[in-house]
Amino acid sequence: MARLLVVHHSPSRSMTALTEAVLAGASDDAIEGVEVVDRPALETTADDVLAADGVLLGTPANFGYMSGALKHFFDSTFLQVGGSLADDGGAAEGGSAERTIPFGLYVHGRYDTTGAVRAVMSITGALPWRQAAEVLDVLGDISDDDREGAYELGGTLAALLMD
Repeated sequence: MARLLVVHHSPSRSMTALTEAVLAGASDDAIEGVEVVDRPALETTADDVLAADGVLLGTPANFGYMSGALKHFFDSTFLQVGGSLADDGGAAEGGSAERTIPFGLYVHGRYDTTGAVRAVMSITGALPWRQAAEVLDVLGDISDDDREGAYELGGTLAALLMD
């Protein structure tokens, strides 16, 4: 059975609403043969990532950056999951693992998410992951359209993993 790992930091009502919608979409009745694993970022291990066939990341935008919890997730798993560093110590494109897995990203910010999205995309670019869906970028209060977008994001990533 394929496994979709949802790694998130959901400390606010807004992020919780988006995460719940993502999980519901990934678990839609039309999705078959995909196990959805829900992991808070601070509890996710490299083994969780290595066992996954796809990853969905969720973070609030805090002070122009991803949450500290998601950053900790990357810091503690990066090299173990195939991340690649350039000679200057920065991220190298493409990662070093033999398989490439799809990933998606959802971000919520009060006023701006640009820096958070850029930071996550920079790190994921050095992993053996490929972006499989457009970033769900939400500003301000969560609307029904935002919830629907999160549901579709979860469903899209899970559907990609179906046999």
